[in-house]
Amino acid sequence: MWILVVGPKAQLGRPTGAVACLTGLGCRVESADLWDPLDESRLSKTPPNMMLIEAVEEVDAGRAALQRLRASPALTQVPALISVSVPALPRLTPGDGFDDFVLVPYVPTELYMRIRRADWKRSEFDGEELLKMGALCIDLAAHEVVVDDRPVELTHQEFELLRFLCQNRGRVFTRHQLLERVWGVDYYGGSRTVDIHVRRLRSKLGPSLSSLKTVRGVGYKIKVP
Repeated sequence: MWILVVGPKAQLGRPTGAVACLTGLGCRVESADLWDPLDESRLSKTPPNMMLIEAVEEVDAGRAALQRLRASPALTQVPALISVSVPALPRLTPGDGFDDFVLVPYVPTELYMRIRRADWKRSEFDGEELLKMGALCIDLAAHEVVVDDRPVELTHQEFELLRFLCQNRGRVFTRHQLLERVWGVDYYGGSRTVDIHVRRLRSKLGPSLSSLKTVRGVGYKIKVP
């Protein structure tokens, strides 16, 4: 895992700072000064797995740094953590845009676990028994759905519709096709059945299913990132 650490130059070089701590944990680490321009061409080829902004006491500067980093197309979806001191912690708000925070001085095990947790929340993969799209995790074997570690109860048909669309990401399906593929060729219900189930999925799963799009005049699809 390679991690981009951003902070004031004096902070980056500390023997107890994030660069030294993460390097000691075996991570590939690169650093950038809080106000220096980024090498866009290099980042677009190999974006980092994670960004850590060493704000410590300068929470406002940390917020500004995150906005600047997010302006880079290569870093839009990269998870971001902010490190702060205990006195600065109350100045963080849920709307700051960070995936998590970590306190300084660092506890190496905690730092690494928070990084892995943030990486897991945003990761996406499609396996035989598990589908994951960011915060949404579908356990095909157990027939369970979890959002941010919170179980979500779905009916059988809601689960099957969600599974089918997620396993066919990027493809648009008409309501008639969904009725055939999910409900079966022997089902004689109307296309409104699909709309009702889509509405229920959106209600139950919220922002975690923002990739489910209505294609006007056609049907539905799960958008590919």
